[in-house]
Amino acid sequence: MESLPKETVDKILHLQQLEISEYQIYKNLTKRVKNQETKKTLTHLAEDSLKHYQYWQNITQKEVGQKKLRVWFYSNLGKVFGLTFGVKVMEHTEEAIRNIYEELAKSNKEFAWIIDEEKKHEKEVVGLINEDLLKYMGSIVLGSSDALVELTGTLAGLTLALQNNQLIGATGLITGLAASLSMASSEYLSTKSEKTIRNPLKASLYTGITYVMTVILLISPYFISRNYYLSLALTLANAGLIIFFFSLYTSITQDVSFKKRFLENLSLSFGVAFLSFFIGLIVRNFLHLEI
Repeated sequence: MESLPKETVDKILHLQQLEISEYQIYKNLTKRVKNQETKKTLTHLAEDSLKHYQYWQNITQKEVGQKKLRVWFYSNLGKVFGLTFGVKVMEHTEEAIRNIYEELAKSNKEFAWIIDEEKKHEKEVVGLINEDLLKYMGSIVLGSSDALVELTGTLAGLTLALQNNQLIGATGLITGLAASLSMASSEYLSTKSEKTIRNPLKASLYTGITYVMTVILLISPYFISRNYYLSLALTLANAGLIIFFFSLYTSITQDVSFKKRFLENLSLSFGVAFLSFFIGLIVRNFLHLEI
């Protein structure tokens, strides 16, 4: 191959380093999965990344090291939030990398084959969606969203009606725990009646546990602060963070619009909280509550 411009060589060295880093990431992820099909796909992705690295190395005649921080981050992201989430986040952040590949392919047709393989990677990543976490994502979202809508509304109403942090927190805790048991039972019966590969017990546990965790995050400000208005503000802030996280997670793993999902969930939860706030005010004045 004829001598390449320095700018092109620099781009190739950058890609070379990314490919050897991805090789190590996929290799690390392979060790953490039990499903043989998933392991096979990850092994194939690792082999392709190593092949790309070696191809670029033959051109640059240079060895480059891995991006250690990138390897550590994506290896552990998959461990904490699920394999598909970790790999898809990595793929989403590679838009700029794909642009470099396309620029190189335009300048030299000999590089075109590598673009095709990169596109195949995206399709293979979609095939990784067979984890329990994603299989039961509907149950997790059900537990979280129901807790958010119900409890933010309940706490907003109680804040105006009771105006006593310990009483609001205790009432919210009892309400939330009772509701979590109810939701878990409903999810068990619902899943059992469906023709699905999901385990009813697992589905109910995912729903119940997610509900309880959401309840704890929402009521905790009432046990920390003495100001009930500040507690309500912190509860709504926590609700916003939970909605942000779940919207981000589902948008990445299910390829849906983050903005649409986030605004939908946010408007629903905060809309109910706003209405409940005024219901609490009406109830307090109508019943002449003094606590």
